[in-house]
Amino acid sequence: MDIKDKVIVVTGAASGIGAALCRRFHQEGAAHIVAADINEEGVSRVAAEVKGLARRIDVRSEADVAELVRETGSIYGRLDLYCSNAGIFVLDPGGAASASNADWQRTWEINVMAHVYAARAAVPVMVKQGGGHFLITASAAGLLSQIGSAPYSVTKHAAVAFAESLAITHGDEGIGVSVMCPQAVRTGMTDSLGGPGVAGLDGMLEPDILTDSVISGLAEGSFLILPHPEVATYLSRKVDNYDRWLHGMRRLRKKYTDPNPTE
Repeated sequence: MDIKDKVIVVTGAASGIGAALCRRFHQEGAAHIVAADINEEGVSRVAAEVKGLARRIDVRSEADVAELVRETGSIYGRLDLYCSNAGIFVLDPGGAASASNADWQRTWEINVMAHVYAARAAVPVMVKQGGGHFLITASAAGLLSQIGSAPYSVTKHAAVAFAESLAITHGDEGIGVSVMCPQAVRTGMTDSLGGPGVAGLDGMLEPDILTDSVISGLAEGSFLILPHPEVATYLSRKVDNYDRWLHGMRRLRKKYTDPNPTE
């Protein structure tokens, strides 16, 4: 997909990856950018930077997401690219099953159901207009795993699986699908966690650098966008020998959580 002259919606646009995508799409010549986020003040600043439209939405609300799609079509006459980017991270320091039910539910709603709501609203619009593209922000955790957060790992796996389903089901209807799976990116999320942790093993990307891989991935029509190319190697090793990969992940977990590792 060429960004020039396209109508684009970006959720989670008040900061981090979402804000960087808005700025880069503007630089690439997008016709109109709708920046959406629950943080009304932050998303208004970003929208002003890119001469776009700001909308406050809660991606956990299907009604909010559907209205965002409806309004975009009403104002601009089409919707070419929907970037479903909002996400959250919760820790489970007490073990893989230790996060509260409330944390599991909230993570599920934002990291998975927001994508479902967006597709439910936008796919019919895109098919009717003759095509469109979905970009889902998942994570390398959705291909590998996330040490220290089972809710994040599980929901990002689900986001990747949903992207696969979209591509399989609607690819022949002119709907392009891409799923972005970075490791650590410098955002408010990583700042709130005190740093990148184990996800920063291969370095932490700045959001504006990450957008290079998004632009090239969209231009090539790639399903899998990997801002950290090392993830492809790790995924290959996982598939090649699952038991060996799990053993390696346990060693990595021990390195990052045990002050006196034995190996």
